[in-house]
Amino acid sequence: MRAWKFGNDVNTDLIIPGRYNITTDPVELGKAAFIEYKPEFVEQIQLGDVIVAGRNFGCGSSREHAPVALKAAGVGVILAESFARIFLRNAINIGLPLMVCPNLEEVRDGDEIEVNLTTGIISLPARGISIQGEPLPEFIQQIVSKGGLIPFLREIGYV
Repeated sequence: MRAWKFGNDVNTDLIIPGRYNITTDPVELGKAAFIEYKPEFVEQIQLGDVIVAGRNFGCGSSREHAPVALKAAGVGVILAESFARIFLRNAINIGLPLMVCPNLEEVRDGDEIEVNLTTGIISLPARGISIQGEPLPEFIQQIVSKGGLIPFLREIGYV
């Protein structure tokens, strides 16, 4: 998996500009992920790639469009120092895993990266670096593994 490095305060309008929010079709939203902020993203992302960011990732709008666009584009996990609360909740609800990690300065754009959501260990194998993140709680891992909150609730017979 490849690391895509971003800075602090990446807001939902940078992730998916407002004019693309006229649809809820994940495929169409995925085609517009970072279209103005990092135009090469959609054409170069590989399924499972990792976004690595600073503080307050996903601030801005409360719409689900931003995490839906990232998941549809192929993002496997997002690592950041912190997340905007509503973005974090929306991402978990659709089954897009996130992990808080305070020490991401070592990660460079384009690094080969491995993420273990259970242990919280982030590895940069080519550079021999390991970073400890905050592992996802078990119940969040279950929600993510089922593809989101609704599929999880269906499986346990709640919906």
